[in-house]
Amino acid sequence: MTDRNPPTSNRQLLALLGIFLALICLLLWGSLKLVDGLILLIPPELEQRLGALVIPAYERLAESSPAQDTLNQLLDRLETKLPKQKNTIDRNYRLIYIPDDTVNALALPGDTIVVYRGLIKQLESENELMMILGHELGHFANRDHLRGIGRGLALQFVVAVFVGDGGGLVNLATAIASNLSKAQFSRSQEAQADEFGLQLLVSHYGHAAGAADFFQRLGRQSRLDFALLSTHPAPGDRSLTLTQTIAQRRYPIQERSPVPATLKSNP
Repeated sequence: MTDRNPPTSNRQLLALLGIFLALICLLLWGSLKLVDGLILLIPPELEQRLGALVIPAYERLAESSPAQDTLNQLLDRLETKLPKQKNTIDRNYRLIYIPDDTVNALALPGDTIVVYRGLIKQLESENELMMILGHELGHFANRDHLRGIGRGLALQFVVAVFVGDGGGLVNLATAIASNLSKAQFSRSQEAQADEFGLQLLVSHYGHAAGAADFFQRLGRQSRLDFALLSTHPAPGDRSLTLTQTIAQRRYPIQERSPVPATLKSNP
């Protein structure tokens, strides 16, 4: 298994120092957009270290199950369809399945996707699930998950790593986990992730069936207290945009694949 917490080299420390100093200067000058840009320059190795802090909080809520195995198998299949230009970094994507009725999915630093049982219960086809997984892979491709941490928390992380404050990192992990669960991406970020997911879906199945189905149903259930509804744009708008894109590109619509039995039967 790939080491998710490798030692930091002198070269990485120098790069981190440069990012750290630039972040301080830009925060003093109030240039928040440039701060976002520098957050995206955080090396993948340091992102793995951040993931090593945050992921255990979600792992404690998960449990080994056929459902989690199936979800990882589906994620592996989808990963083979990633565009080469978006897969230049050696990534090791995996999925954590949490048996909780929350309707949500999120991308964590460290190449990890979290999916809740509540979301799985809402699905009516495997295609819908693959669209959601593709959407989360889109956030990784664009590194939206780092921006979702928040400028302040990202800066705290950089400072804590730079000064070697182990206690600060432990305390920061809880704050980051909470922040990630509530992270809201911009409309353009969500649209780009949907576009990425749609392309993966078509690449995998050869057609676009199921791309908009989940969002259409969410749009009809707006009274329900879904975590996904509070952290994502209106599902009706997303389904309309996807439907229009499918029509404009003349993607075929064929038969949908059923939800795997291991997911339907999971308590």
